[in-house]
Amino acid sequence: MRILALTLDLDDTLWPVLPALERADHAVDAWLQLHHPDVARAWPVTAMRELRMKVAIERPDLAHDFSTQRQLTLQHAFASCGIATAPVDALWEIYFAARNSVELYPDSLPALMRLTARWPLASLTNGNADLERVGIHRHFQHHISARNTGTAKPDPRIFLAAAECLGVAPENILHIGDDTELDVVGARDAGMRTAWINRHGATWPADLGNAPDLDVPDMTALVEWLERQPPTT
Repeated sequence: MRILALTLDLDDTLWPVLPALERADHAVDAWLQLHHPDVARAWPVTAMRELRMKVAIERPDLAHDFSTQRQLTLQHAFASCGIATAPVDALWEIYFAARNSVELYPDSLPALMRLTARWPLASLTNGNADLERVGIHRHFQHHISARNTGTAKPDPRIFLAAAECLGVAPENILHIGDDTELDVVGARDAGMRTAWINRHGATWPADLGNAPDLDVPDMTALVEWLERQPPTT
């Protein structure tokens, strides 16, 4: 394959996202307990998560926008306690800071440095990670998010939006990600080449059709494979 550019998933590809999401939910809960104990009692972490899922179901038009889903969840929680104006901005900053306090996998940063020495790179995510807060924004030429494009993986349109930003035909882009459907199937349907970061050694699901072009255990193995390919110029 002739690879001229790369797109890269973030959550669970470069870092495990669940620990950050757990910290973020509990940071919001701690603030509520201190400043709005009635809301904290009515909406502990588990109940707040259930409310967010309810919001997601009721607002399918926001399926691509996790940030707005969470902000609406806070508004609903406060309104149910008789508080018309929720301190959404303050709570969002608490949540967002903790959500972006991630711990990169050990292979991620060295791999990013090697990748960007040779290929243009765009992040491509359904989530709301902030590359500047994480501290890796300098490695990316573009940041493509579901919230900004109005469509989420595995919809091919978000991949094609990334290809347009990079100025490279989809067939010359390798998309890298951990999710079999959102990343591999989505990128494949958009005409891209695909690399599955398969950290747990899973078997490719036969019902998803053709296996990815690459099945690698981590970012180091991906970079080593790419560096063995002949130069593109």
